[in-house]
Amino acid sequence: MIKHISHIGIAVKDLDQGIAFYEKLGLKLEAIEEVPSQKVKVAFFPCGDTRIELLSPTAEDSPVAKFIENKGEGIQHLAFAVDDLPAALSTVEADGIRLIDKEPRPGAHGADIAFLHPKSSLGVLIEFCKEKH
Repeated sequence: MIKHISHIGIAVKDLDQGIAFYEKLGLKLEAIEEVPSQKVKVAFFPCGDTRIELLSPTAEDSPVAKFIENKGEGIQHLAFAVDDLPAALSTVEADGIRLIDKEPRPGAHGADIAFLHPKSSLGVLIEFCKEKH
């Protein structure tokens, strides 16, 4: 069901500062994209088969803004690439894992995404994504 780690989402207050830090580590900025439905701006850094995604809120009521307010900056979610997103959601729900999204929705980088509830996943917000490339 899971192909690989698609990306690690890291919540940051200031996207420019986050970009500068990861560039100092030697990563190359691939793109910046705004996802209005999530009220977030995302910076992508390829790292092998995985990406680091810096997430900066564009509104005070965005999920990322709430995360930063409650927990501070840092890893916000872990995303796994799957071949069949609806099937993956059905499988984990049948196994008793609580879903935030019962249906896929559009996400960053052209992917369809859905989140599992962290209360069912050992406190980690997990995203399943069907990548478009």
